[in-house]
Amino acid sequence: MRHNCSLLLLSACFTATVMAGCSPKAATPAASRENPFFTRSSLPFEAPPFDKIRNGDYQPALDSGMKAQLAEVRAIADNPAAPTFDNTFVALEKSGVLLNRVSMVFNGVTGANTNDTLQKLSELEAPKFAAQHDAIFLDSAMFKRIETIYNARDTMKLDPESRRLVEWDYQRFVHAGARLSDADKARLQELNKEESSLSATFTNRLLAATKAGALVVDDSSKLAGFNTSAVQSSANAATTRGLTGKWLIQLQNTTQQPSLLTLSDRATREQLFNASWTRAEKGDSNDTRETVSKLAHLRAQKAQLLGFPNYSAWVLEDQMAKKPATVLKFVRDLVPAATAKARAEGDVIQAMIRKDGETFQLQPWDWNHYADQVRKAQFDLDESQIKPYFELNNVLQNGVFYAANQLYGLTFKERKDIPVYQPDVRVFEVFDADGKSLALFYCDYFKRDNKNGGAWMDNFVQQSHLLGQKPVIYNVANFTKPAAGEPALLTFDDVTTMFHEFGHALHGMFADQQYPGLSGTNVARDFVEFPSQFNEHWAMDPTVFAHYAKNYKTGEPMPQVLVDKIKKSATFNQGYALTELLSAALLDMSWHTLPASAPLENVDTFEVQSLKDNHVDLATVPPRYRSSYFMHIWANGYASGYYAYLWTEMLDDDAFEWFKENGGLTRANGDRFRSMVLSRGNTEDLATMYRNFRGKDPSVEPMLEDRGLKPGAK
Repeated sequence: MRHNCSLLLLSACFTATVMAGCSPKAATPAASRENPFFTRSSLPFEAPPFDKIRNGDYQPALDSGMKAQLAEVRAIADNPAAPTFDNTFVALEKSGVLLNRVSMVFNGVTGANTNDTLQKLSELEAPKFAAQHDAIFLDSAMFKRIETIYNARDTMKLDPESRRLVEWDYQRFVHAGARLSDADKARLQELNKEESSLSATFTNRLLAATKAGALVVDDSSKLAGFNTSAVQSSANAATTRGLTGKWLIQLQNTTQQPSLLTLSDRATREQLFNASWTRAEKGDSNDTRETVSKLAHLRAQKAQLLGFPNYSAWVLEDQMAKKPATVLKFVRDLVPAATAKARAEGDVIQAMIRKDGETFQLQPWDWNHYADQVRKAQFDLDESQIKPYFELNNVLQNGVFYAANQLYGLTFKERKDIPVYQPDVRVFEVFDADGKSLALFYCDYFKRDNKNGGAWMDNFVQQSHLLGQKPVIYNVANFTKPAAGEPALLTFDDVTTMFHEFGHALHGMFADQQYPGLSGTNVARDFVEFPSQFNEHWAMDPTVFAHYAKNYKTGEPMPQVLVDKIKKSATFNQGYALTELLSAALLDMSWHTLPASAPLENVDTFEVQSLKDNHVDLATVPPRYRSSYFMHIWANGYASGYYAYLWTEMLDDDAFEWFKENGGLTRANGDRFRSMVLSRGNTEDLATMYRNFRGKDPSVEPMLEDRGLKPGAK
């Protein structure tokens, strides 16, 4: 199964994006002590001094950072000297050091360990960040300098990366509205402020709704199917909430919940599914539907102001796909094969239900439970059989890190002397093949009530030769934390998630750019998932798999018969998996192709109609995300971009085909991929970058084969 992450990127060194969140320390008045953000960190790689950061440090540092950056930008725009590359573009790249220092930490810890104080701060600061963005990108004097150099770029002796920066920043200024009239700029600024405020509100409401939506169970017999560890974890979760003598099943961000696979009590499954399905639709203060409707309407108005027929057309202008029509054709062309296979899978599951002696009609809350039984029957594969071979630390050290060593020569050393924002977080120093220190890597894998759902990667420090910075990167996930003394055993889906997020991390670690605005993962949405999804392939590579898939008790490798079962089941349930993803992608496109003339939509009615119109309204296959809890598109920058997971899946499967054609897991192949893709950042046209690596344009055929959707595939 493919995995989705909430990857949050800073689009340039002088543009900040904020998520809600917190430092783990209690609030301390910043005035009574030195604010750690006001000085450059003395830790290795300028890593955040989490042992010194307090809640009260964020707001003064953010506000001071914004003020300082605006002064720096004003000085650039008003410079009486003629515009040059150095006094305009390089100066912009050097601006906002304090703001970026604090906002990257604020973004990072907030998604993973929030509290009430900083959730409120995020809503307060969001419109300020929108205003900051507009103050730069809508400044006429600044744009005049940008445009002057852009028009003269052919006569200037710019190196390729510098030329790319000129062209990219010019495009970004125009895209942001730099050519608008003063009156339209003022209107755009109001829309941007409102949009940022609504997105922050959505994030905070959804986090609260997800926490409140957890299923409380008052009778342990209703947890039939859970093993002892899972029952204990549920009891611990309830105790943490002050619920004595009860059990709590927390919600993850997607519609389907992992526990639905193992729970044998159908009534409990239905309750859990409904808790997930309606989490943000209770009609209370956590209901997100009004916010969703307003966001969609506001974005359509914004697109019209910028000269586009809809928000999607505006968003896609600087993406690989370029136009909504291209995206819609790509996604809709996959629907017939996906839904046909999903219906066939449903028929097999219904037969299994009858075989189990039941007469009920298959419902969404039954699918995963009985699909697992079908998998056991068809492939003799039981999740409980394989989990003992996937202990988290072993997967990390001997799987994820080992693959990176074999492909790229990297080695890793845990650093327990570097402070973290939460006790579960671990830090590793990453060394290149020549032994030189390359990056810091933080990993935060366990679910918490105050952590956003899903999995993602981002930077605490952005790589840049200009600024003398090496990358400080983190991965976050939401795996179930085991009871004290128990091992953290993963599903194979969890294993793949670790490889996926580390693919993003590699993209950031190998960044080798002069300018932070072009560094690492600062690329288009429909390219950024390519390195991460590509890295998933190594989870099942025979050499890598044999190195980490070992029993946590005995150290014995997974028996070959079990390995073969996993391989044979690789395309199992792929009709369902692809259909739920297509449904979400098409729902995203439906919302963001609305014209400005459209009224405020009823979220429930609109969603039903969208799924029907796109022929993905299968009663037993709900969308991976509903509108009311679709964090990717309402708060995480994936508006009109959720298709990117499928688009980049096409790229990653096609690229892996090149590896198979050229010897697979070798240092030579890894070094080539690193030099031509992973280390390139956004320094050239991305379609050209891919074509240079592959030797041709990408083909969708390897993706269809990988998912078992080609004619004749099983």
